[in-house]
Amino acid sequence: MIPRYTRQEMARIWSQENIFTTWLRIEILVCEAWAELGKVPRSSLRIIKEKASFDVKRIEEIEREVKHDVIAFLTCVSEKVGPESRYIHMGLTSSDILDTSLACLLKEASGIIINDVRDLMGAIKKRALEHRDTLMIGRTHGIHAEPMTLGHKLAIWYEEMGRNLERMERAREVISYGKISGAVGNYAHVPPFVESYVCERLGLKPARVSSQIIQRDRHAEFFTTLAIMATSLEKFAVEIRHLQRTEVFEAEELFTKGQKGSSAMPHKRNPILSENICGLARLMRSYAQASLDNIPLWHERDISHSSVERVIAPDATILMDFMLNRMRGIIENLTVYPERMERNLNLLKGLPFSQRVMLGLVEKGLTREEAYRIVQRCAMRVWEEGIGFEEALSQDGELSRSMTREEISSLFDYSYFTRHNDEIMRRVFGED
Repeated sequence: MIPRYTRQEMARIWSQENIFTTWLRIEILVCEAWAELGKVPRSSLRIIKEKASFDVKRIEEIEREVKHDVIAFLTCVSEKVGPESRYIHMGLTSSDILDTSLACLLKEASGIIINDVRDLMGAIKKRALEHRDTLMIGRTHGIHAEPMTLGHKLAIWYEEMGRNLERMERAREVISYGKISGAVGNYAHVPPFVESYVCERLGLKPARVSSQIIQRDRHAEFFTTLAIMATSLEKFAVEIRHLQRTEVFEAEELFTKGQKGSSAMPHKRNPILSENICGLARLMRSYAQASLDNIPLWHERDISHSSVERVIAPDATILMDFMLNRMRGIIENLTVYPERMERNLNLLKGLPFSQRVMLGLVEKGLTREEAYRIVQRCAMRVWEEGIGFEEALSQDGELSRSMTREEISSLFDYSYFTRHNDEIMRRVFGED
């Protein structure tokens, strides 16, 4: 079971201290594998494991001279170990360490994100069940369509996050591959046994085949998964922003005591958290694009992907952790206004029942085209004259030949639209 982490723990993963610790762990595991093969004396391995360490400031000092981070790291470690350091990094290339360590770090970051997704799903489920019967108008094209429940809307979000969870679990699997195969991936100076030994102890799988690097389609899949999930969060945030608009005002982000919405207008209560989510989703999609651009490298490897990943790997995972926790807070604290939902539900004076009336006329023997023409004519009177829809229907002579006033009134029943709500909830959340 993956332990629960805080956002500080996500930041810790990408600290220089932790990155170098991961590099050192891999280098020591390689020495262990060589010792298993008899290429590193056991006495030398003991010294390496006892003395191998690093100092971040010293690495930075060396790097300023050599202009190569892995060499700077190895030089620093060698200073700590002494003569036995000749066995460290034996047969390896820098990317053996960089790519294998990146897999470790992304895998660990994935565990945090997966837990965040589950926490968000729990918050959505709780609010969905709380509002399973809270009636509201559904909207298509931003225009009133037919009634639904807020619980139904939230169930859709829950199901979407379930798919994001599945994608994230697959992305963790896809990224959890290491390689210790040398400069062009042909194991010229290090046998496949070393790779298998190291990857097994790191909880990774060895790449079946590699060049100097792990192929970047794996990383692109990972970052694209984050972008899809961020865009789902943006979708939820956009809906909350719409629901909070003054003209709608069916739901609202929590506005805490002492909070201020505008430097100029004291009355303002703005959906700033949801707007923040929308902006960050744009950034996340840019990371996905950058990861796609990293796939086509020159021959067995160039270095153009490296600078990109040094930015997007920590930034994207830290950002995803932040966005998921922020959205969970929005959902948990969302203020819902059922009275306003009811008011908006009746805003169009019964027009959301138009399809039910049309189908009622079809059941009476009219063609769909005839029924549509009659109902639309009555609906246009509501839009243009401001009378009630039921009144307009009752006044229509052509319609009255097929349906009595009592039959018309019987069609204006909101429960008709929610009669399958329990089944929908069971499908999404189970029998409970």
